[in-house]
Amino acid sequence: MFTAEEIMTKDVISVTRETPIREAMELMLQHRISGLPVVDNQMNLLGIISEKDVVGLLYDTESLETQKVRNFMTERAIHFDIDDSLIDICDFFSKNLFRRVPITSDGKLVGIVSVPDIIDYTLKIKQEKEHTKSV
Repeated sequence: MFTAEEIMTKDVISVTRETPIREAMELMLQHRISGLPVVDNQMNLLGIISEKDVVGLLYDTESLETQKVRNFMTERAIHFDIDDSLIDICDFFSKNLFRRVPITSDGKLVGIVSVPDIIDYTLKIKQEKEHTKSV
């Protein structure tokens, strides 16, 4: 059985509740990612901030410098455990509009799995199977 640990990105870019929203937005753009886990100093997962959470800031009159991630994040983020099955994660992605899920171990952020990660892994597995058949 394939698990989240096998394909998760381990060097996760994350923010805290006190990170300025401008910084979070810049990180998403700079790294071409659609969301960031929100953690505390011990890497406990507190929530997630996504593009959808901040898209309305275009109309906001308050400065981006004074606003914090805590004001926009989704708390109690849906997440999977490091040992959870990739099948369960695929089922989740196929039934929901999420593009990424944090991966935890004992409540601490240890990785993230995105839809592109699943697609990339699927291609690799299928190519390996086809190569094995032709040899």
